[in-house]
Amino acid sequence: MTLSFAVKCARHACYQSNIFFALYLYAMHINMLELRHYRSFIAVAEELHFGRAAQRLHMAQPPLSQQIQAMERLLGGALFNRTRRKVELTETGRLLLEEARKVLAQADKAEQLTLRAVRGEAGRLEIGFTGSLPFNTVMPTLIRRFRRAWPDIQLTLVEMPTARQAEALLDGRIDIGFLRPSVAVAIPGLDMRLVERERLTFVCNAEHPLAACPSLSVADLAKEEFIFLPRHIGTGLYDKVMGLAHAAGFVPTIAVEAHQMSTIVSMAAIGLGVSIVPDAMRRVQVDGVAFRPLVDAGAFIDLFVAARSANTAPVVANFMAMPPD
Repeated sequence: MTLSFAVKCARHACYQSNIFFALYLYAMHINMLELRHYRSFIAVAEELHFGRAAQRLHMAQPPLSQQIQAMERLLGGALFNRTRRKVELTETGRLLLEEARKVLAQADKAEQLTLRAVRGEAGRLEIGFTGSLPFNTVMPTLIRRFRRAWPDIQLTLVEMPTARQAEALLDGRIDIGFLRPSVAVAIPGLDMRLVERERLTFVCNAEHPLAACPSLSVADLAKEEFIFLPRHIGTGLYDKVMGLAHAAGFVPTIAVEAHQMSTIVSMAAIGLGVSIVPDAMRRVQVDGVAFRPLVDAGAFIDLFVAARSANTAPVVANFMAMPPD
C-alpha cells in the first residue's frame, strides 16, 4: 500500500465518519505502533493527567509525552486536547481507547497461553491406541488422570494398529501412542514405558467342549481353528500367540481373519472358531461366549505408552511422566 493511497483511503473513511478505520488504514502503512505505545496511551487516557500517568507507568513525564506525540504523528491525528488546566480525549482518542484495551487484553492472553504451553498446561495431544484398549482400564485411567491435572489440553484419540502408531509417532502425526509391540521388533527413535503386563485369555462359544474346563494351556488348543487378526493389524499379539503356539509344538490353523478385537469375540460366540485375546476383552458383552484363563507362564502381552524421543514438548513430557496407577 503506497502512502498516497493510504491517505486517500483514510480521507474517504473520515468522510464516512469512520475515524478509527481511517487510523487503521494509516497504521497499516506505518506498522510501527508497539504495545508500549498502547500502554502509555491508556494510562494517560484513564488518568487524564500526564504526571499521574507517568507515575503509574514508573517513568518520567517527558518520555511519556514524547511517546504520545509519536503516536499522534504516526496516526496523523490528535488523541488528546491539552490545555494548562486539563487533558481531554479527542473523538479519535475515545475510539482508540476502546481498541487499545482490546489489543492489550489479547496480548496478555497470548502471553499467558504461551507461558502455560511452555509449562505443558495448554496445547493439544494426538493419542493413538490399539483396538482392544477401550476395554482395558489402563488407558482410560491415565487419560482421565491427565485430564484432571491439565484440563485445558485438547485431546484427540485415534485408533490405529501398533505398526501404524510407530510410523505416526516417528513422523510427528501423533504425540502419544498406546501400543503392543512385538518382542522381536525394536522401535528406534521412540521412548517407551511399560504400563501393564496383561494376561491372555482363551475365548470360545459357551457350548464348546473346552468351555467346560476351568483353565487351559496353549497346548490344549492345538487342534482348534482360530479366529485372528492379520499380522499387519495386530503385530504384537499375532507374534505373541504364534510364539506360544510354537513353544507348545503346533502352528495355529487360522480359519477366519477379523480386523477388530470385538469382532473376534462376537465370531467366537457364534462358533466360527476360537481365539486368544487380551484379558480386557472379557468386558465385551456378547451372549453365548466363554472366556477361560491360560495357565502358560508366557501367556501375557505388554502394553507400552510411547512418544518420539525427539519430541521435547512439555505437554508430552507431562503425559509420559504420569504413573500408570
